[in-house]
Order: sequence, then structure tokens, then C-alpha cells
Amino acid sequence: MNKIIKKDKGAWAWVPPLYFTQGLPYIIVIGLSTIMYKRLGVSNTDLAFYTSLLGLPWVLKPLWSPFVDLKSTKRNWFLSMQLLIAITLLAVGFILTSDLFFYGSLTFFFITAIASATNDIATDGFYMLSLTEKKQSFFVGIRNTSYRLAVITGSGLIVILAGKLETYYGNNSKAWSITIIVTALLMLLLTIYNFFFTPNRETPTATKKDAPDSFKKVFISFFKKENIGFTIAFILSYRLGESQLGKMAQPFMLDEKKLGGLELSTETIGLMHGTIGILMLVIGGILGGILISKDGLKKWLLPMMLSLNIPNMFYALLAITKTTNIIAITGVVIIEQLGYGFGFTAFLIYLLYVADGKSKTSHYAIATGFMALGAMLAGAISGFIQEQLGYSLFFIWVVIAAIPSFILLKYIKFPADFGKKTNIVND
Repeated sequence: MNKIIKKDKGAWAWVPPLYFTQGLPYIIVIGLSTIMYKRLGVSNTDLAFYTSLLGLPWVLKPLWSPFVDLKSTKRNWFLSMQLLIAITLLAVGFILTSDLFFYGSLTFFFITAIASATNDIATDGFYMLSLTEKKQSFFVGIRNTSYRLAVITGSGLIVILAGKLETYYGNNSKAWSITIIVTALLMLLLTIYNFFFTPNRETPTATKKDAPDSFKKVFISFFKKENIGFTIAFILSYRLGESQLGKMAQPFMLDEKKLGGLELSTETIGLMHGTIGILMLVIGGILGGILISKDGLKKWLLPMMLSLNIPNMFYALLAITKTTNIIAITGVVIIEQLGYGFGFTAFLIYLLYVADGKSKTSHYAIATGFMALGAMLAGAISGFIQEQLGYSLFFIWVVIAAIPSFILLKYIKFPADFGKKTNIVND
């Protein structure tokens, strides 16, 4: 009992901030950069391709995840990576006003992405080592909500700041330069907080228990898991539709009406995502964690998959009707955020099941690497597909793209009560 109390004590003080810190650099690199490049005059094809390519470190992170297991502590890793992220974002901010802004910022964003992917490995490993399995299940909704709050901060509140600065300066390059510099300072403050509030509880026994015997063994053991072929296919396809929509939703709202867009301002988009969107996402994420903790993953996986994909239909409706009604547009954002928070919770718990066992830090990194690969490939081609089809047909295609994940659902296997609070055995 004492071990469990020691392991779980104070989790509310460090789990939410740590996962907020995990989510912020990801959304800056993958999401906010899309809006930024759009406002700086980059085409949909280029911004979708290059910002999706920035997701490569999250795909490849399993290659160095065993190194994170074998060298130093998870806490040392995530603190050093968070500091590096703050430094590289600062570099992006300063280079945006130069003639080399596009490829220069992409270079520093790529370094940020590598550091962020490594931070993910260490953070997830720290989470699994520092909490009992019962608390892991309980906090999955909280960590998801914290992560998504960071995502909304990056795609909402920080965008609002950029929009206000665009209006104030009348110079998009200067506005976005200041915005990214402020973001870098926020990242530095979060790193300092995590330094003081994350517990230093990684005992030699716990670290040794989680560490793989070798690089080779950790990969072999993952691919020897039961039903692994269908598992990987399901992970790759789970967000196939949503990843394409996520890359083009904001360009759709920013584009001119003659191009099929809604022609909203940067500040308006930030307000929609950063106010009501936050509330809906919090509700969806917490509700998802509570329901799975109560009933198990089996009962809720299909409903949560539907909640993730059904909102895509409303984007198609917006594009077809070409509505300028801000209430209707905001309503679609509300439904999307609620559905995403609800549906993504199930995916996270399924990934925890896939990673279960020895070397779960590395196995979780491999599983999330496949998740990132699916999102990267889908996002990379989304701009090209959109420019070929136009927004209306593109969003219809996004709805169709979700079908493979529902077909594969029939073939994946996991305990019906996995994630259920009363059926989880403590460490």
C-alpha cells in the first residue's frame, strides 16, 4: 500500500502541466505552422506537404526510444528536451522577418520536432513508471484533456494573439515573429515549472524493470505481439479522415470565398478554437476517460470512433452551402472538438493496451510512431487533394477515408474490460 501511495501522490500537480508541455510544441510545429505559413502566403500544397513532413520525427521516434530507456532518467530527458524546444522556437521567431523565413523556419521547426518527439517518449515513460495502472487509466482522460488544451492554446489563443498583432502592425511577418517569440518564452516557463514540480521517483529498480535488454529485442518483442498486423493497420487508419481534415480545416476558414473558403480573419479562428472549443474538448476528453474507466474499452470504442469522424460531414456541409453564418461555423467547431476529445480518448487507451508488458515505454513509442505515420501521410497529401477537388469534394472524401478503420475494428483484439477501473490490478 505504501508503494502505491508514494507512486501516485501529487499526480494532479504534475500530470496536467507535463502533458500540456508535451502538446504545445507538437501543435506549434504541426498545426500553428500551417496557419502561419498560410498567412505568410504559402500555397496549400506546400504548407500541407512540408508541415506534414515535420511530423517525421514522431514517426521515427521508436528508433531512438530504446536509447531513452537505457541512458539517464526519463525526467532528465524531458527537461533537457523542453529547454531545447524553447531555444529553437526562439530561433524561429527571429528568422521569420528575414528573406530565408520559409526554409529557415522549417529547419528550426524540424529540430523542435525531434526534441518534441523525444520529450514525448520520456514523458509517456515517466507517466507509466510514476503511476499505478489504476491511476494511469483514471488520468488518461486528464492527460488527454491537458494535451488538447495545449493544442487549443496553440491553435486558438496564440492564433488570437497573432491576429491582433497582424491588425496592430499591418505586417504579418512581424506579427508572427513576435507571436513565436512569446510562445518560446511560454515554453521556457513550463520547463521551469516541470523542473520544480515533477517528482524524482525513478528508482533503479523501476528503471531497470522498464528498460529493454537491447535495441533489437525491443523491436522484435513489439512485432511478436498477438495479432500485430491488424493492430498496426488499425493504428494507421484510425485518424485517416480526421488527419486530412485537421490539416485543411483552418486554411478552409482562412481562404478567400472565390477559392471556396470562408474568408474568416485570423483572430476569429483563434476565438472559435480558443474559447468554446476548449470547453467542448475538455468535456469530451474527461467524459471519455470516465466512461471507459467505468465500463471498459470494448463498450465505447465504436461510439468514440463515430464521434471522431461524424463531425467531418458538417465541414462538407459548410463547404457546399458556402455559409457565412458565424453561428453555424462555430457550431461545427464545437461538435468537432467535443467529438475529438471523446473519440481520441479511446485511441489513447488502446495504445496503452498495445504497449502493455515489458519495455512499455519503447512499445508505446513504437505504437504512437505508427499513429504519427498515418497522420503524416494523410496530412502530406491533403493539400494536393484539396487543390485538385476543391473544398466541397475534399471534405466528402475525408468522410469516405474513415471507412477502413471501421472495417478493421472487427479484426482487432483486446480484453473487453481493458481500462475498466475495477478490473485493473495495481503495480
